[in-house]
Amino acid sequence: MNGFLYSSPNVVDIKLKRGPAGLGFNIVGGVDQQYIMNDSGIYVSKIKEDGAAGLDGRLQEGDKILAINGVKLEGQTHRDAVELFRTAGEDVELRVLKKSPCHTNGPNGSQPEHQSPVSYWTVLAALAGAAAIFSLIYIRHLSKP
Repeated sequence: MNGFLYSSPNVVDIKLKRGPAGLGFNIVGGVDQQYIMNDSGIYVSKIKEDGAAGLDGRLQEGDKILAINGVKLEGQTHRDAVELFRTAGEDVELRVLKKSPCHTNGPNGSQPEHQSPVSYWTVLAALAGAAAIFSLIYIRHLSKP
């Protein structure tokens, strides 16, 4: 698959052999069904554990598929992309842009690892405490002659 402009270390080539149930993953996106705002790319939305992609383990939900068997998916409608997958043959080569670890707008809806629900409770408790202190100061101010 020569001639691609993608040279990012996050771009990988994955070869899959179609199994009895196909390639074993679902896609979303396309120029007619943008999955991510201002990005008409094709993304992996679901991987079947017992499918070809699930057993291989390299393709992940949220990955962007750049090409299939050398055919770029950029500018394709969802329907056209699905047809390319259906007619790709038994041995399929995918060029994939791996999702970034802190990608928050994709199929997984994941959050960066450094965020914790505990921090939200801490902020909420601090705001409640501050409100209580201001209330006391205000009440004392009103009760002075």
